[in-house]
Amino acid sequence: MIPLPSDGSVSIAGRSPRLDTQAVEAVVTLPTFKRPDQVLQTLASLRAQLTGRRFAVIVIENEAEARAGAQASLPLFERGEIPGMVIIAHQRGNCSAYNAGWQAAILHFPNFRHLLVIDDDEIADPHWLERMCGAAESLGADIVGGPQVPDFADPAHARWAEHPVFAPPYRKTGLVPALYSSGNLLVGRNVLTAMGPPFLDLRFNFMGGGDSDFLSRAAQRGFVLGWCAEARVTETVPARRVEADWIRARSLRNGVISTLVEKKKRAGTPLAGVKVLLKSLALLAASPFRGAARLARTGSPAAAIYPVHVALGRVLAEFGYANEQYRQPEKN
Repeated sequence: MIPLPSDGSVSIAGRSPRLDTQAVEAVVTLPTFKRPDQVLQTLASLRAQLTGRRFAVIVIENEAEARAGAQASLPLFERGEIPGMVIIAHQRGNCSAYNAGWQAAILHFPNFRHLLVIDDDEIADPHWLERMCGAAESLGADIVGGPQVPDFADPAHARWAEHPVFAPPYRKTGLVPALYSSGNLLVGRNVLTAMGPPFLDLRFNFMGGGDSDFLSRAAQRGFVLGWCAEARVTETVPARRVEADWIRARSLRNGVISTLVEKKKRAGTPLAGVKVLLKSLALLAASPFRGAARLARTGSPAAAIYPVHVALGRVLAEFGYANEQYRQPEKN
């Protein structure tokens, strides 16, 4: 059994009455930070799930002072409208929030098989949970990812849907070599117990990428990865996120994360640092040609510059550059 931290970094705000923790087959973890209205919309989509599986929801409030998300969602649990609990992750950062929720799931729901992750700016399709669990079972996958379909606040921004920052990495259901995001994810209990806490590396707390690192390490340990194209969530994309500086910052950040994750993957092997650097330099040299090919294929200059920014981010990581986009969430 994995206990909650004893240092007071996680506390329980409340839970639904008469919760049969033994019967829960799947647990959905939902981290939230200063989005009380949006977390209620996410919870409404979870209440509307069409499944015969017994599932519970853990809301992880990561704003320990005002606790707007916890205050908004807790009445739903206390009235028994949603089975589960609301916890407070007192240490800021998305990795801290995920770790708190995943540990709480292990501690409080001893028989669940699947843990699912959804963010507080996402809405789950009514068949989402059933399709994710079904894909894990039919594919024999320990971890399953699904598409985060962008829902742009301004309909005129729909043309950005195929930009690499927003487009899903895969189009068809099946086994895959890698996964990169926890925004729409299923993780088997067997993975969590084998990997152990802290599941996500806190060094990625404000940069993002802790999920990508966790998934890379899980794949290294032999866990099977899958993709379910039919298990969709829609992700709200504010106008801010299609501005050139945000897209550039996210692209550079993706490059930085790529370098950091690869360094951890190669740790302990001969000349690991040199090999990562040489790969980054090779990608930077090739990026204008890759960008030109992308431009010819898509006709989008913004998409064409993406491989250049990613490769540049990989090289900048060698000099300590880290774009912590989550450090100031109001700008994200």
